[in-house]
Amino acid sequence: MARLTALSGIGRKSAAIFLLEIDDRRLLLDLGAGLELGEVPDLSGAGRVDAVLLSHAHIDHAGALNRLDEIGSPPVLASAECLRQLNGTRPATTQALPETGRAEVAGLTVETGRAGHAPGGIWMRFETEAGGFLYTGDFSTEGALLPCDPFPCAASVLADASYGDRDEALTDQIDRLARAARGGAVLPCPADGRGPDMVAGLSEAGLTVNACPVIAAECARLGFALPEAVTEETARPGMVIVADGPNAEHGLPAALRWRTGFRFIFSSHVPRSSPAHGMIASGAAEWMGWNVHPRLDDLVSLAQTTGARQVLPAFLDLDAAPRLVAALGDRLNRATCAEV
Repeated sequence: MARLTALSGIGRKSAAIFLLEIDDRRLLLDLGAGLELGEVPDLSGAGRVDAVLLSHAHIDHAGALNRLDEIGSPPVLASAECLRQLNGTRPATTQALPETGRAEVAGLTVETGRAGHAPGGIWMRFETEAGGFLYTGDFSTEGALLPCDPFPCAASVLADASYGDRDEALTDQIDRLARAARGGAVLPCPADGRGPDMVAGLSEAGLTVNACPVIAAECARLGFALPEAVTEETARPGMVIVADGPNAEHGLPAALRWRTGFRFIFSSHVPRSSPAHGMIASGAAEWMGWNVHPRLDDLVSLAQTTGARQVLPAFLDLDAAPRLVAALGDRLNRATCAEV
């Protein structure tokens, strides 16, 4: 029987670190860093693992690769695009997984598909005696430039449930954000994430959208043309600027937040220790949603289409999601350890 243990990632928005044991193989699904300042996830329960598989390269899923020696220095497997994004944190031993297809990992077969949340982001399915196990990673079905492949059948599903009971459509969010940003705004977002979708969506809504060099380069890689990138020296109040630095902790947003005349609209998860939290709390900035995780209906559809007998919702305090709890019903598994 296969067994899943959540070392982090169940019960609240936190680092993704999940141990999957199948026969005598031990696989770590994601190796994320904590989102709050000073938060260091405990890896003592991982032991020595045979491989680390990354769903994507965001910090809460891949930010603790500098701790590989604590789990036996295993190889790291991810899509080629995800491995490219690791840059200076790329481990010595890596293997590329297909974004859509099958691969062998430590003698086990993993099926993969695109997850829609970030370039190179994937979901993963493993065969088990109980009917298969699916890890969605972070996923989104609404992005224009980042497709999400249909999920396969699986008796057990560990699903990104970051948004819990939210049900607003991305199209409605784009309309509202476009109205709010029309007089100019800095729109912080994570690198290798929603940036190109924000540029595309707001441009289609009629805005002239600029981007920092990081986001401009991502747009180019996805084939979406952009005007010349904006830098700290060329940025002006009144511009609509999509920029790397989701909570104004680095990049162009960090530089511009000290200058007068710039409005900030955040759309990411906001850690309490981040600059964004203080800016929003003081009224110096606002927060508006941009769907990059599944809505309530997406999670219900996932449970139905996979035929899952149990769903473990990740990255969410279920006490804040009564509608999701009711909708999943008997499928819901709140445990941090489960037979899969």
